[in-house]
Amino acid sequence: LRVVKFRRTGESSRSDEDVISGEHEIQIEGVRTELEPIELEDGAAVPKEFANPTDDTFLVEDAVEAIGFGKFQWKLSVITGLAWASHAMEMMILSILAPQLHCEWRLPSWQVALLTSVVFVGMMSSSTLWGNISDQYGRKTGLKISVLWTLYYGILSGFAPVYSWILVLRGLVGFGIGGVPQSVTLYAEFLPMKARAKCILLIEVFWAIGTVFEVLLAVVVMPTLGWRWLLVLSALPLLLFAVLCFWLPESARYDVLSGNQEKAIATLKRIATENGAPMPLGKLIISRQEDRGKMRDLFTPHFRWTTVLLWFIWFSNAFSYYGLVLLTTEFFQAGDVCSISSKRKEVEAKCSLTCEYLTEEDYTDLLWTTLSEFPGVLVTLWIIDRIGRKKTMALSFVVFSLCSLLLFLCVGRNVLTVLLFIARAFISGGFQAAYVYTPEVYPTATRALGLGTCSGMARVGALITPFIAQVMLESSVYLTLVVYSGCCLLAAVASCFLPIETKGRGLQESSQREWGQEMVGRGSQSPGVTRSDSGSQE
Repeated sequence: LRVVKFRRTGESSRSDEDVISGEHEIQIEGVRTELEPIELEDGAAVPKEFANPTDDTFLVEDAVEAIGFGKFQWKLSVITGLAWASHAMEMMILSILAPQLHCEWRLPSWQVALLTSVVFVGMMSSSTLWGNISDQYGRKTGLKISVLWTLYYGILSGFAPVYSWILVLRGLVGFGIGGVPQSVTLYAEFLPMKARAKCILLIEVFWAIGTVFEVLLAVVVMPTLGWRWLLVLSALPLLLFAVLCFWLPESARYDVLSGNQEKAIATLKRIATENGAPMPLGKLIISRQEDRGKMRDLFTPHFRWTTVLLWFIWFSNAFSYYGLVLLTTEFFQAGDVCSISSKRKEVEAKCSLTCEYLTEEDYTDLLWTTLSEFPGVLVTLWIIDRIGRKKTMALSFVVFSLCSLLLFLCVGRNVLTVLLFIARAFISGGFQAAYVYTPEVYPTATRALGLGTCSGMARVGALITPFIAQVMLESSVYLTLVVYSGCCLLAAVASCFLPIETKGRGLQESSQREWGQEMVGRGSQSPGVTRSDSGSQE
C-alpha cells in the first residue's frame, strides 16, 4: 500500500467561510481520483485502511456507512419497534372499545363512530406539528414529548366518567400518536444505506406484534377487569419506551445541520465504540445552518412534484387499508359479496341502541386478520431492494386493485378470504414501502416535516373511508369496490411518476445540494470540484 505525504504551502484564495470551517481543497498530482470499488457484505464496516483514504473531511453519511450496522442499531431497532407496537396497540383498541361502550353506555351508532373518528382527527391535526417540532428542536425532543403526551392522556382516558370525557381524552391521545411516526425519522438517520430498507420494513413486524398483543390482552382483561383497565394497561408499553428514550442519542445529521459539530462527533464516536468499528479519518464537515421545518421547503421546485404525489400516495394507502379492514367485517357477515345488497334490503329497521358484545369468535377473527399482514412484509422485504421503492409501491397498489375487482365475482367464502388477505397483505406492505421512501427522499432540514405532512394526509384518508366502506356500501357494493380500486390504480400511476428513486442512495444532508450527491461516492469527484462548508458542490 503506497502512502502519500503532503503539506499545504503558498498563498490561499479561500473565502472567509472556508477559513472558518477549516475545510480545504487539496490537489495531489499523480494520484488517481478514480478508486476501484470494493464490495462489502451487508452491514459490514468499512476497513480502517479504506475509510476515507484520501479525504481530510467526511460527512455524517460517510461516518454512518463506515461504522456500519452493529450492536447500536440492534438496540435502536428494538426501541423503535417498541414505539411502533405501542402505536399499534392504541389503534387496535378502537375496534375493541367501541362495541363495549356501545353496549355499556347505550350509545347510538353515530356516537360510537365519532369515538373512532376523533382519534384520527387528533392524529391528522398534530402530524405536521410534530414534524415541525422534530425539525426545529430535534428528533429526540419531539419524540419524547409526543410519547409522554400519549402516555398521560392514555392513562387518564381509563378514568373517564362519561362519554364526553372519553371523547375528549381519546382525541388528545390521537394528538399524541401523531408524533410517534417520527421514531422512523430518527431510526432511518442512524442506518447505513444497505440496511435501511430492510430495517424500516421489519418495523411492520412490531406493528403486527402490537395488534396481536392487544387482542390477547383484551381476551384476558375484558371479561374480568373491564375496558378501563384495558386502556390503562395498553398505555404501559409507552411508559417503558419513555424510560428507554433517555438512552436514545439525538440524530447526528440534525446536530450537524444545526451547527452542533461536537455533539454530532460524540454521538458518532459512541456508535463506533458500541459497534467496534473505526471512525472515518479526518474532520467532520459542518453543514450550513439552514432554516428547518419550513413548509415552503416542501414546495421548492425540486420537491414540489414529489410532495404532491406523496401526499396522494399516503392518502390512498390509509384510505384503502382502513377501508379494507371495515369491508372485511361486512363481507364475512354477509358470506359473499353478491348477497350483501339483497341482505341489506331484507334487514328490518332496528333500534340503533341494539348491541352485541365481542365474542371469542370475534377475537379469533381479529387475530387472523392481523396475521395476514406478515406475508405482506415478507414480500415487500424481498422486492424493495430488487425493483426499487417506486415500483414496489406501484405493485402493491396494482395487486390491491386487482383483488378488489375480482370481488365483483360471486366467489365463495374461502376464495373471498384469500382475496381479502392478499389485498391486505399488499396494501400493508405498500404502506411500509412509503415509510421507507419518504425519509429517504427529503433532506435532513425537512425530513421530519415531510414525513409528518404525509402522515397527516394518511389520516384524512382514514377519516373519509368509513363513509365509503359503510355508508356507500349500503347503496352499492360494486360502486364501493370501484372507488377503492380506482383510487389505488391512480396511486400506482402516481408512484411511477415520482421523480426520484431512492434505491441504493443515502440520505440527503442539505437542501442546498443536488439530490443524491452525498451517495454516489466520494471518490468520483472531478479534480475541479470544491466542497463548500454547506456540503454543496459548485
